[in-house]
Amino acid sequence: MLAGFLDALRQAGIPATVREYLTLLEGLQAGVCGYDVEDFYHFARLSLVKNEAHFDRFDRAFAAYFRGVVQAGSPDPAAAAQIPEAWLKSLAERVLSEDERARIRALGGFDKLMQTLRQRLAEQQERHQGGSKWIGTGGTSPFGAHGYNPQGVRIGQAASRERSAVKVWDRREFRDFDGDVELGARNLKVALRRLRRFAREGPPELLDMAGTLRATADNAGWLDIRLMPEWRNRIKILLFLDVGGSMDEHVRTCELLFSAARSEFRHLEHFYFHNCVYESVWKHNARRNSERIPVLDLIHRYGRDWRLILVGDAHMGPYEIMEPGGSVEHWNEEAGRVWIERLTAHFTRHVWLNPIPEQEWQYCSSVAIMRRVLDERMLPLTPDGIDRAARLLR
Repeated sequence: MLAGFLDALRQAGIPATVREYLTLLEGLQAGVCGYDVEDFYHFARLSLVKNEAHFDRFDRAFAAYFRGVVQAGSPDPAAAAQIPEAWLKSLAERVLSEDERARIRALGGFDKLMQTLRQRLAEQQERHQGGSKWIGTGGTSPFGAHGYNPQGVRIGQAASRERSAVKVWDRREFRDFDGDVELGARNLKVALRRLRRFAREGPPELLDMAGTLRATADNAGWLDIRLMPEWRNRIKILLFLDVGGSMDEHVRTCELLFSAARSEFRHLEHFYFHNCVYESVWKHNARRNSERIPVLDLIHRYGRDWRLILVGDAHMGPYEIMEPGGSVEHWNEEAGRVWIERLTAHFTRHVWLNPIPEQEWQYCSSVAIMRRVLDERMLPLTPDGIDRAARLLR
């Protein structure tokens, strides 16, 4: 059974190796998780997944293989027929309330429900639509999706319709963690770590064990303590954040990015702009009209080794980018495009992160214009987008 699980993980894009698979088998043989389904889930993920970004893929592959659900929504009889009975009972005890157990007894008990499910999985050889017996979509069978039966098992359905399934068979109870999921503080920090570059900097304060042993040996056994600087992240980040207007709905996302960046980078400077960068930016929104910072000063102050990250949805009138006086708040003598080009010419390692989903960019002309100005260095503000940005910023 588990050999097929390894193949399922590989088909889902998880690079699990034979060595890791053997480690899983050794753990099972040693009784690490026994017959508890949740313990097996965690142990299998620990053994077979090396990258946190693959956790969501693992969840889906695990559900598809062990719960009899394939990605298209059809049941896999061969996989489901091999689910240990103890796992089913253990899972039921964990997730079912007393009221749900009472409703199960109305069908003849959980054992009867699972027995019927197994039997129909073994008998059914193809997808079924409608009806009252086979597993499929629609209809009144107690097994399947998008149908009605007051006592059933939901398979292959993203959400409840009648809210009466005895067991939501393919519900994913583990936190999403993939390249295109909604941003969270934890997965955003993991994505930003790809930018880190460490070097030993600062005063020598840490014990250099190898150097001390070497120097002591060279000194005929007399102790000769050697110290060394600590490892520090050398990456320097300039973060330009669009605020106000259409960005109001992305405040939470930008807060997460700002918080994660501050925790990951020792050298981080941030500035604000509205819609497009012009001749000045600001550090504090409450004093944006009285304490402006000229963009030329930033270009002269920060060297080319700094990385520039601009964050904004780029939703504005095209004239705000292309025309003098195009700003909606003041008269700009030079077009926003000119200032963007000055910044990107100095900070050659730069990207623009857009919180709008990438598939929606085609519907906004200003996004297309800004992408051309940036030489297509605009990426979505997702963990996968940040991973791609890290390659451009290296």
